[in-house]
Amino acid sequence: MKILVLNPNTSQGVTDKIAAVARRAAAADTELEFITAPYGVPYIATRTEALIAGQIALEVIAEREHEWDAVVLAAFGDPSLSALREIFSIPIIGLAEASMLMACPLGRNFSIVSFSTNLQAWYRECVEWHKMDNRLASIRMLDKPFNDVNAVQSDFEDMLVDLSLRAIQEDGAEVIITAGAPLAGLASRVRDRIPVPVIEGVAAAVGMAEAMCRQNPRAPETGAFKRPVAKESSGLSDTLTALLSNK
Repeated sequence: MKILVLNPNTSQGVTDKIAAVARRAAAADTELEFITAPYGVPYIATRTEALIAGQIALEVIAEREHEWDAVVLAAFGDPSLSALREIFSIPIIGLAEASMLMACPLGRNFSIVSFSTNLQAWYRECVEWHKMDNRLASIRMLDKPFNDVNAVQSDFEDMLVDLSLRAIQEDGAEVIITAGAPLAGLASRVRDRIPVPVIEGVAAAVGMAEAMCRQNPRAPETGAFKRPVAKESSGLSDTLTALLSNK
């Protein structure tokens, strides 16, 4: 099987971190391709930036959809995940959904720990959209400025561990999710410092994508993700025009 792992931000250093985790997690016979957003922002922290990321994902996947068996959308807030699922026939897996589903068998609840308070509102809405708010113990965010998103996990590792411990002690968290693509790889590095399971979102998403490919589900003909009816458009790229017209 061939899986696209798409980083919908412009930070190649973040893609490199994602790739290192994904390669360790993937089965030996899984082929992975990594793409970094050709435009946009260095990291996604707001609803507006998530909208831009969704547009990027739409364009990138539309160009070569038939070359992949599944796509991992490597941004924790799962930008435009529902829109991508309704228009494409291959499985699209988001980091947030995969992380939360992986957390469920490991504890009665989970806390999300990440690197910027700017992410908090968007992440909470993502949890609610996935109907996981009843399993959410808390969202804990660093409130510290940083200069380089590629270095945020190494610069603030001890603080992120401390946030995780506070989520366990004060919020009753039974599982910790280290959230955000810039934190890819952190979970495996700090797992022995945190006394509950720690979820690595990229690994969870790659594993789910592989499982979906093995299931080989049929495309839905009814329900929320059935393919929209063909529609004419104007001013779009040839690829998006063909996508909307079901060609």
